[in-house]
Amino acid sequence: MNNDTTTPPASVAEPFGKVIYAYTRKQALADGVQVDISRLASSLGYKVPVFITATVFDKYVKIPAGVEGEGRDEADFLCDMLWKLHCESRRSPLEAEVYCFRYYFGNPETEKKVSVILFAAWGALDMDDPTRAITIMMPNED
Repeated sequence: MNNDTTTPPASVAEPFGKVIYAYTRKQALADGVQVDISRLASSLGYKVPVFITATVFDKYVKIPAGVEGEGRDEADFLCDMLWKLHCESRRSPLEAEVYCFRYYFGNPETEKKVSVILFAAWGALDMDDPTRAITIMMPNED
């Protein structure tokens, strides 16, 4: 029997066994899988780091080459997205770990408004850093 009360038994500390492989946020940023938008989010009042997946960025933020963005730039689209997330988070329970929100994207190629559903997940900044962070992603991403 383990009489050391400060160290949990191995079955509690690692309930699924030893981690075989972990993909860190730092690696995801270096690989271009995620984009750090924390600086812009901070200027809008967000108090935690905010990231967006490359899929969301490429589909709903990045303006394609040779296409006019209706006089708007990528920061404008990100501000709209962060505002929609802010509004949804105010309506959701405080303990929610994932927010689902609707974003109306003005597609510069077709000049039509498109409604998309995005998720924003609260979680640790990284495996070794328990600081909270937000990641905006498509419904099929994790």
